[in-house]
Amino acid sequence: MRLLYLVTSATVLLALANPASATVVDPLDDFLSTYTGPLNDDVDILSGDVAFDGTSYFLTSTMNGAIGTTTGSIFVWGINRGSGAPRLTFGSPSVGAGVLFDAVVVMFPDGTLRIVTIPPAGAPTFNVIAGGTTIAGNSLSATVPLSLLDSMGLAPEDYMFNLWSRTRVNPLADGTNAEIADFLSSSTQARAVPEPATWLMMLLGFGLTGTAFRRSRRASLLKAVA
Repeated sequence: MRLLYLVTSATVLLALANPASATVVDPLDDFLSTYTGPLNDDVDILSGDVAFDGTSYFLTSTMNGAIGTTTGSIFVWGINRGSGAPRLTFGSPSVGAGVLFDAVVVMFPDGTLRIVTIPPAGAPTFNVIAGGTTIAGNSLSATVPLSLLDSMGLAPEDYMFNLWSRTRVNPLADGTNAEIADFLSSSTQARAVPEPATWLMMLLGFGLTGTAFRRSRRASLLKAVA
């Protein structure tokens, strides 16, 4: 019975330490037919991942080539916090009919991170973080505090995320849908990751489980010797 308890405890701890991945994989070279920019690898999305620890979102995306090859390239996470609308349906033909968002997180090849929240009425709110985007070869990542993405109806763990790449003719503003190069194959929710305090409890749990295993084994050996 004790052995069963220990095994069960260890299994639960391992499950907590390895949450299900929310990584979405995107096909190679699946540029939109409406895209008129350069078909370069750095705007071809390969995967996207979102994690959430209760206070921040961790956004990671991988492209098919080194970031920054294409002039004017940007990488946008659209976030639906509860009042998302299809905002990419302008132009003919339109794109993004099923992509709903009321906030965007924009990653720039120079390391800038821009967080924009879009209220149902009134002007958007902009937060710009110099160096907020980390670039390593063909991947981009950023940490976005929940405090900059207030809920518009959904619980923070239920926010929905979409990723797209685009090239801007005008670096200061979005142009037409013809600038959007690639969409991640599907929207995703954030996967849960433990907070630091939870990690500490898990490590303590592993330690206690290991100690209990050792004591149980020692008792078994002593009993066998006796």
